Amino acid sequence: MITLWHYLAVAAALFGIGLVGFLTRRNMITMFLCAEMMFQGVAINFAAFGRYHGNLQGQAFVLFIIAVAACEAGIALALFLTLYRRGRSLDASDWQALREAGVPPVIDTEPLPTEVTVPDDLLAPAGVRPKTAPTEEPANV
Repeated sequence: MITLWHYLAVAAALFGIGLVGFLTRRNMITMFLCAEMMFQGVAINFAAFGRYHGNLQGQAFVLFIIAVAACEAGIALALFLTLYRRGRSLDASDWQALREAGVPPVIDTEPLPTEVTVPDDLLAPAGVRPKTAPTEEPANV
């Protein structure tokens, strides 16, 4: 039989995975999805406690969480599109221009590599014609 503790364990796992993903990722879409995972962990907690106590208050809170998540999705999509058009990046550290006046920029301790080099012994990236070795012409027999 599934008990309250099973639901709480699943909710804690969802919230923990979402929190770790939100704190470690820089892509805004990934951060948004991790925040949604945290919302779902809280929603499972509310529904489980509502069921455990035999009332519908937890389910009512879940409906509010779903409504807030839907509104957040619409606002986040508009924000992503607007900021991507302006900066051509979804990296959260590239949007330093949005900080308040007088606040110093945040410098990443581990910056992302700026240029990717491809060794000659690997496949060429998509859209680039691979280098070919000169071939010998066949002898006329």
